[in-house]
Amino acid sequence: MLERFRAFWTKVLSPVAHLLIKLHVSADAVTLVGTVGVCVGALAFYPQGHRLGGTIFITCFVFSDLIDGHMSRLTGTTSKFGAFLDSTLDRIGDGAIFGGLALYFAGPGDSRLYTWLAVVCLVMGSVTSYARARAEGLGFQAKVGIAERSDRLVSILVMTGFAGIFDVDWLIYLTLWALAVASTITVGQRIWVVRQQALAESRAAV
Repeated sequence: MLERFRAFWTKVLSPVAHLLIKLHVSADAVTLVGTVGVCVGALAFYPQGHRLGGTIFITCFVFSDLIDGHMSRLTGTTSKFGAFLDSTLDRIGDGAIFGGLALYFAGPGDSRLYTWLAVVCLVMGSVTSYARARAEGLGFQAKVGIAERSDRLVSILVMTGFAGIFDVDWLIYLTLWALAVASTITVGQRIWVVRQQALAESRAAV
């Protein structure tokens, strides 16, 4: 759903990409710095209850995910390793965000239920990405589901930021429930789609 905004933000951030290229900064370095920034923001701000500050800090580094890819295309240096590194570090960044929220609810947020729900979102989000990667590694397609990574990421950051502005945690509660359900459904959809492809392949081989 949110992929349609990628072209717009890529154009907005293009001058930054060109500047980094002139400074001889590699796309992989941008990927790494972006992930470190997201992790620092999520694990330093969120557990202390700084929801708005943490969201602003994280968002500044989230855009590196667009910049590094654009840099690679501009310089013609796209590579399998770059794609692997980007996907791997995305999982770390996503885990830090939901892990930071889990720590918040285990501390200042004082809610065992939402501590566990944040953990569920962390796990199911990772499984969603793993299911697709594993399916493609086996020669199947699994790019289906109602909760793509960009949707999950923008939803939790926007609602956590608003929760900080208005000092209301129920926005985070609602988002965690929605993402937990949507991610679980997405995992189920991907398993089902791969199963259908596997059965079709078995029948064709007979």
